[in-house]
Parts: sequence; structure tokens; C-alpha cells
Amino acid sequence: MRRLLLLLGLLLLQQACCFEFVIDGEWEEDVSDMRDHRERHKRAILTSEEQEDFEAIRGEDITVKSYKVESRITSRFAHTTVRSSVVNSGSKAQSIGFNVQIPKRAFITNFTMNVNGIIFVGSVKEKTVARNLYAQARARGKAAGIVRANSQDMETFKTEVHVPPGSNIEFELHYQEMMHRRLGVYEHSLFLQPGRLVPQFQVDVYIFEPKGISMVETPNTLGEQFVKNIKVTSTKEKAHIVFKPNLQQQRKCDNCTGSAIDGIFTVKYDVTRDGNAGELQVSDGHFVQFFAPSNLSPLPKNIVFVIDVSGSMWGVKMKQTVEAMQAILEDMAIDDHFSIIDFNHNVRCWNEELVAGSSIQIADAKRYIQDIKPNGGTNINEALMRAVQMLVRASNQGLIDPRSVSMIILVSDGDPTVGEIKLGTIQKNVKRVMREEFSLFSLGIGFDVDYDFLERIAMENRGMAQRIYANHDAAEQLRAFYSQVSSPLLRMIQVQFPEDSVSDVTQNRFDKYFSGSELVVAGKVKPSESNTLTSFTTARAARLDVTFETEGDFTELDTELAKQQHSFTGFARQMWAYITVKQLISERSLAPTAVKKRKITQRIMALAVEHQFVTPLTALLVESEDTNERLLADSPKDPKHGCCSGAGFGGGSSSALNPVNVVYQAPPWVQMTTNAPPSQAVKGSEEYALPPTVNLVDNDPHFIIHLPSSNMDVCFNIDSAPGHILNLVTDTGTGLVVNGQLVGSKQAHKGKLSTYFGTISVYYQPDGVSLTVGTDNISMTDGQRNHSFTWGTTAKISQDGVRISIVKNSHVSITINNNTHVMVLLHRVWTKNPVSVDFLGIYIPNDNQYSPLVHGLIGQFSREPEVSVHDMHEGMDPLKKEATMEVKGNTLLVTRGWQKDYRRDKRLGSSIYCWFIHNSGKGFIDGHYTDYIVPHLNSFLQVL
Repeated sequence: MRRLLLLLGLLLLQQACCFEFVIDGEWEEDVSDMRDHRERHKRAILTSEEQEDFEAIRGEDITVKSYKVESRITSRFAHTTVRSSVVNSGSKAQSIGFNVQIPKRAFITNFTMNVNGIIFVGSVKEKTVARNLYAQARARGKAAGIVRANSQDMETFKTEVHVPPGSNIEFELHYQEMMHRRLGVYEHSLFLQPGRLVPQFQVDVYIFEPKGISMVETPNTLGEQFVKNIKVTSTKEKAHIVFKPNLQQQRKCDNCTGSAIDGIFTVKYDVTRDGNAGELQVSDGHFVQFFAPSNLSPLPKNIVFVIDVSGSMWGVKMKQTVEAMQAILEDMAIDDHFSIIDFNHNVRCWNEELVAGSSIQIADAKRYIQDIKPNGGTNINEALMRAVQMLVRASNQGLIDPRSVSMIILVSDGDPTVGEIKLGTIQKNVKRVMREEFSLFSLGIGFDVDYDFLERIAMENRGMAQRIYANHDAAEQLRAFYSQVSSPLLRMIQVQFPEDSVSDVTQNRFDKYFSGSELVVAGKVKPSESNTLTSFTTARAARLDVTFETEGDFTELDTELAKQQHSFTGFARQMWAYITVKQLISERSLAPTAVKKRKITQRIMALAVEHQFVTPLTALLVESEDTNERLLADSPKDPKHGCCSGAGFGGGSSSALNPVNVVYQAPPWVQMTTNAPPSQAVKGSEEYALPPTVNLVDNDPHFIIHLPSSNMDVCFNIDSAPGHILNLVTDTGTGLVVNGQLVGSKQAHKGKLSTYFGTISVYYQPDGVSLTVGTDNISMTDGQRNHSFTWGTTAKISQDGVRISIVKNSHVSITINNNTHVMVLLHRVWTKNPVSVDFLGIYIPNDNQYSPLVHGLIGQFSREPEVSVHDMHEGMDPLKKEATMEVKGNTLLVTRGWQKDYRRDKRLGSSIYCWFIHNSGKGFIDGHYTDYIVPHLNSFLQVL
């Protein structure tokens, strides 16, 4: 790469002194596109020696009065400010440098500089506009230049100002970035390398997450010396991390004059999630939907590892790759399928077919990997063709689960040298043969590889790319990448909204969701009479389909942000712009025509200027107040990264560049009781509505049996012990069982310990599906896969003949084969209640279609017994009449009373008048209530 070094005079009137700026950088057009493709990608990063020599403030005989970094993270969006105040303490004029390393994914938003009272202020402009102004400044002999450089994961902002002795300079740089969730945490990194002792050195990180912070930690990345200097204070929603070592604490040793602060200051945190439905935040006319479900069983994987074993991989690269592959293969599950292709000028397959991840196959694959000896050229095209053919063949032969995730993981350290070597042709070849259900992930080792190509080929095929640095921890980098994609939980994810409620929505369709990551969708909110926005997220999990519903209040978050001293109030607007620009940059790199590329370029520039982002297509023009002096800072073109490419976005691979309808439509498996008008249909489909009269068990526990023919309700209590499991419905003919487990109150009341249903289980044997509803969560299993949902979720779930609807903090409805329905109602009590506990009620309609073999405390009444009530008279309680009931050959003394149906009013309930059977239903139920106690939640009742 050709460097541009400018040493230009800036004539300032103050004290008639001459200041000079030295700026390091490169114009995009300085690099010829006609060079050999192997020459396009020369190093643009700092070497290890340069990295070690890096200093935030550079100069001889200077005094750094202060160096302060402040990050404000609000809802995963960070605004970071770096400030430094410096004095030229020497007797001569000299250059003073201000260097800041920022994450590559961040956008610089401003840079200001105060030189002896003369203030330079930055503003982002289209690159052509900025360059014209830059050229005008140069023509007048004024200061101008480009401020930028590269360094591995970080981008280095560099500038120098040449000042006379005694000068005071204040630097201030701003940048913004979105936190990406990986392996269950968000990680915020700040590069600290002052290079000298600083009297006022301070780092502040403020985190505000409206739903709460579940964990926050600061890994020991700066060394043991500073562990006690990092203070973390946190509440439910906020955290403040401060690092403020004094001069003595900064020293390398007690008598040293050098600073021991040299490294990356890292903050890791995660947020509290109410449930799998995600979090919908609305602020400042914009919305952000976060989606990071957990407690779902992973989807099976089909992986073809394609490993470069050309001569350039010899030595450390191959050793680290082998070490990583040994660990990766060990992680394979028995229902995963895999194979290995290694290539140089030839292509070899460990196995021509995908094989199950059994211990025998894994051991054999490890031996194969261990024996690889790198040599020869690089035939990437043929290797990828063979990998796709292997997946296609397995799919055509029905060897892989249709719900599984099929992926190719390519590991390479160089450009193709054998076979097809044109990168564009290879890209087209792979695109042509890849199926929609396949994904390609690219790992580029070192800096001899065309990373732009690897990224484009991955993005175009629903994957993502990552650079692996060829050093001592390359194996760990490979393992970490695999960990991110090793546990896919969902496929075919779509986030949609009611009609005419949102606009300008970012990518809302994702091919996969991986455990520990997060999908983010943002957009603008249209004016509405409603105070809430609703989103619907549909996806496919292992053996089941799900629809999650989430709501966000229009004003609640803005009200809360206004109260926060250190929050970033414009986060939603900036996050929407950030995501949109990133996705447009990715789309631009894949644009099929020049016209399409120009249109995308215009959109990027317009958004970047409006939101003040320095991108590959915009520049930061830094001007003095009178606009006579100008500096230019633009975003670098990483020669291994391409000018304008962007990483796959949103915590997983995607095919997001095609426009997708954002209006919600109920999936075909959701059954509607009636045809909803359009205004209601966009709000989501209705669940099955239970009839007004049902059989139910609620409170402690009160049974109400409705007898339709007699138009009569009969009640009884069951006085059993905590822990006992009572069978409510057993139908061996259809394979259905419904059981409830009792839980006791916290203490006895008036000498009696009340019991309630704390768990309800519905087991459908033909599909092997079991749903267990507790007061904390709802879990579903089919014997092999387990899925869990919290009561903070509104969702619809379908697996085979079983459909489940969860309404947030309210109830769960279960439908089996469209003819059997069960509803479980959640009752929450005051947490500090000294007696009561959370409990469940169960509601079962009379029109459920059972077989003649049905039984159980409720099931037996599907065959309605003949009941007659006579001899009604006053009882001991004048408000409760007594009578004689004839039923099942028994004569019973019954009392007129009432129990509660809590479906419409969970606090007070609706009174249902009924005849009460004493002694735990004796004489009304078959046998004794103890006959209905079963050993397990999924146990069928034995024949009475």
C-alpha cells in the first residue's frame, strides 16, 4: 500500500506562530485496481513491533495533564468519548500526536481539537464534498490531510499537531458502536496505552439496560496490578465501571517512570430476559427488537469442514488448525453429521459421505487430521464444489433431518493458485450450486488471504466470515468461532409487525439463530392512536414451530431515559441508522450491477451524513471556527477487508438482502375460531376459546364438575398432601394423560395446611410430547429434545398434533388434534405473603373428544352420571341450603355453595353456584381420592 505523508503548514494568527499537522493515510483512488490480485492486499496493519511502540499521546518533553475515556451504553448501543489534555513542556516546537484505537465495527462520529484556544470542530460529509473542501484548503496552502490507519481488530485514528513551546492542546474523539452478543455476553473493549504517567487518568463505563442487567464483570485483561483499581457498582438496571489509578498505581514499579497501563480494558455483561419472545423497545420515534431465546434444544448439524493444506499452511498455522479441529470434533453430538475435505492443488475427502458423530467416526477423523502434511497449491473452487455436492447428495438421499442446519466451514490462508483462480468466478460457481438451506462460513488465517472475497462468498450464502490471526492463540480463535455456530436453536426466523405500524425496517428475516447470540431488528414507528407496538417473531425449532409476540410501550422508555444522568437518549435512532448503514455496506459489496451499486451508495451517504457516521463513503471534515483551516478524516479501506464490505449481521447467518414483508400473517398451523376482520388479523391469531361452562380445578384445590344434561355444577375438594400427583384425565384409548402435582402453602392457617396445584402435566403418548406447566416456566419435551419458556413470553408453539398458546403472565392453552383442549391459569401472589404461594388452575371443556376408556378425577365425567337432588332444606348455615343427592347408587348429603371461575377475573373470580360434595368427593367420584394418586407426572392411572 502506498502511504501518503503530509506535512503542511497551518498559519495561525495567534502569537504569529506556525503550527503544522502531520496526518497519515491513503486515498481510495491511490490504489490501482489493475494490479495483480495477489498484490492488492499488502499489509495495512501494525506489526507486533509497531503495536508495542503504540502510544495514545506521542511527543518528547510533553505533559499529559489528563486522559479520560467515557462510554455510555444504553440498550446495547455505545457512545464512547476519548479526551486528552496535553502541554508542550519543552523549549522547542514539536509534533504532538493523538492516537486512538477503536473497534473496526465502530463509526467515528466526531473529532474536535482546541489548540491554544483555536477550536477545530468536525462534521461528516459525503466524501466528494469533503474532498473538494479539502482541495480548496490545500490550494490556499492551509492544513489538510487524512486521519487513519489500521491494526488487526482495531482501527487507529491518528493525528499530530506541530506546536510551539508552552502550547495547550485538547483532543476529543467520539465513536459509536452496537454491542454484539457472543457466547451469552456483550463485550465492550477500550484500548488503553497512554505510554506515560498521567495525573488525571480515568475510564468510566455507564450501562443502562431497561429490562435489567443480569451480570457484569471486568476480566483481568490489564494485569493483576490493576485488579483493585477497577470498581463496579450496579443496580437492577444500571452499572458503573470506573478505572481511576493514581500516578503511583500507574507505575510499572515503585521507582519507575513508565506506565504499566498497556492493553485492552474489557467490560462483559448480559441483560435480564423475561422470556424467549425477546424485548421490544420504542424510543424517539424508532423501535429496536432484540431476540435472544434460550432453553431450546439445538437443531442437528451437518457440517463439511473444508481445510486448506497448501504449502503456506506449513508450521504454526497447520499445528493450530489441527489442535482446534481435535477439540471441535470432540464437540460433535451423536445426531450431528460431518465430513472433512482437505485441499491443496488436489482435493481429498476423509469420507465421501456425511457420517454420524459417533465416537468411532470422531476418533478416525482425528487421526486423519493429525496425519495431514501441508504442501502444494490452493484449489479453493474444487474443494467448495465437492463440499456442496456432499451436502446435496445427503439431502437427496434423505440422510439428514429436514429441520437440521447444513453448513460448510472453510479454513484457508491464501488466494487460489490452482484450478479456477478468478475470485468472481469462484463466487458465482458456489452461489450457483448452493441450496437455500445450506450456509458457508469462511475463516481466513493471517493476512495473505483476500478477506473481502471470503466475506462476500460467506454473506452471499447465508454465512459469515472471520479473520483468524496467525499467532500463538489461533487454535483458540478457531474454537471460539466454532462455539458461536455449534448450537443452532432456530431456523427461518422472521420478525413482523401489524400493517401500517412501522417503516424503514432493517433486516427482519434470518436464516439461523445460534445459542448465545442475538438478532436485532430496528425501524421507524409510524404515528398511531395506540400506545403500544407489537411484533411477531416466527421460527422453526427442533420438531416444533413457534410464534412469539412482544409489545413495546411508546412513551415508557423515553420517560425513563429522561431520568437517567448517564444514558444515551438518542440510542434508538442511532442504532437504527447504524444497523441500516452496516447492512447497506454489505449489500453494496454484493450489488449485481453498477446502477444498483450507485443507488445503494447514495443511501449510505445520505444516512451517514444525517447521523454523522464516518464510513468508507463519507469523511470527517475538521475545520477551525472560521473554516480557514481544515483536516479530513475518512474511514480506511482495509486491503484485506475490501472497501465497502460488511460482516453478516445479527448473531447468525442470514439471507437478509432480499426485501421481506414486515406485516404479520398468522402461520398456517395456527387455527382461528372465526375469520377475523383485517384490523384484528394483524394483531395475531386467536386461540381456541373455552365455552362458558367447563370442568375446572382452582384454588386449594376446588373441583367444579359441570353436568350439561342436568345443567348442574357439582363441587368437591381434595384434601391430599403436598407432593402428591393427582390424575385428572387418563385416556388410554387416545394416549392422553393430564396430571397435577400439589404444593403446600408456606405455613398452616388456622391449623390447616392448604394445598394447590403447583405443576400441571399434559402428556400425549402418540407423539411422545409432554408439556409441564409450573409457576416458574413451561417446559416441553419429546423424549429427545427439551424446550423451555418463561411466563414472561407470549407465544404459539406447534409440534405434530400438539399446539400450545402462552399468554404472558396469564395462561397456557393446549390443543391436541384439534379436538381436546386444556387451559392452565397462573395465579401470582404477593412475594412476601407469609402464607400463600403461586399456584395453577386448570380448565377442561366438556366437549373434549375422548375414547370410551377415559377416566380420572375429571375424565370420568365425560360419561355424565344420572344425578337427582331432592329434599332441599335449610342448613346449619342459613346462607347455604342442604339437600340429598342420588348419584352412582349413592345417597349423599350435599350443601349449596359457590366456587370461583378465575378465567375472566383472576383477582376476584366469577362465582359459580354448585352442590358441594363433602369428604373429598366421596360417593361422587369412583372409588377413593387416593386411588387417583400416581407416581409420576406422565403416569397413566391404573384401572380402578
